[in-house]
Amino acid sequence: MELTLGFSPCPNDTFIFDAMIHHKIDTEGLQFKVSYDDVETLNHKTFNKELAISKLSFHAYAYAVDDYVLLDAGSALGFGVGPLLITKNQAHIAALGLPGNQKTSSNLRVAIPGKYTTANFLLGLAFPALQNKEIRVFSDIEDAVLQGDVDLGLIIHENRFTYQEKGLYKVIDLGDFWEKETGRAIPLGGIVVQRSLPDDVKQRINRVLRRSVEFAFEHPTSGIDFIRQHAQAMRDEVMYKHIDLYVNQYSVDLGEEGRQAVQLMFDKALDLKLIPQTNKSLFLNDMR
Repeated sequence: MELTLGFSPCPNDTFIFDAMIHHKIDTEGLQFKVSYDDVETLNHKTFNKELAISKLSFHAYAYAVDDYVLLDAGSALGFGVGPLLITKNQAHIAALGLPGNQKTSSNLRVAIPGKYTTANFLLGLAFPALQNKEIRVFSDIEDAVLQGDVDLGLIIHENRFTYQEKGLYKVIDLGDFWEKETGRAIPLGGIVVQRSLPDDVKQRINRVLRRSVEFAFEHPTSGIDFIRQHAQAMRDEVMYKHIDLYVNQYSVDLGEEGRQAVQLMFDKALDLKLIPQTNKSLFLNDMR
């Protein structure tokens, strides 16, 4: 059985999917037709129901939950892994003020990696008045800030390891903000499958993906050429930091703590009327 699969070319995704798509493990008869896209493109592909299996932002999941369900394996959650808001001009830090400030933040221009990214959701929680947003591919945001095209940049992925050496300053770590507010790990992205797939197929996908993550941990250099191929010009040091930051025990299995963190994010977003209501369960093994 061949299934369409979408994930990003970022090292954390290529690390966990390598064994699965290259049949280094038992895939239980499943074959995969893979597409590599940035996370916001993947978000929109799930909205259009283009993929049987996809990585997506947890924020975007709120808009796809009627058609997709979250697997136990493959998620990116953790502590100290959140998106960063950066600037070239330290005066903007004072102008923005503390989280919750409504006075001046709306005058500042900010580049974001996508409307439906979890990063943008967290930015809205911390600075709801910051509304002058421009959507950029995540890898272009540092340059947009450096060139003065925007006042602030919301960075994700490997850029959190490179912004300082380019002379940029951190305004706030939105992951740290979330952790202090909730005491929970921050849910960034997960792997979803179409609800319309047969139950046994969904469970097979979940088992195979878990097996793939476990294989990656047991053989961390096995997929190095594949990871490098998609990491483009990224230095190996940054590549390994990226994997270490975003792939952890939650990637093997969400567990109860991971589920509670995801549920809390949804509950907060619903309370603020930031996402639509749903009567669907978020989790594969708690479906209704």
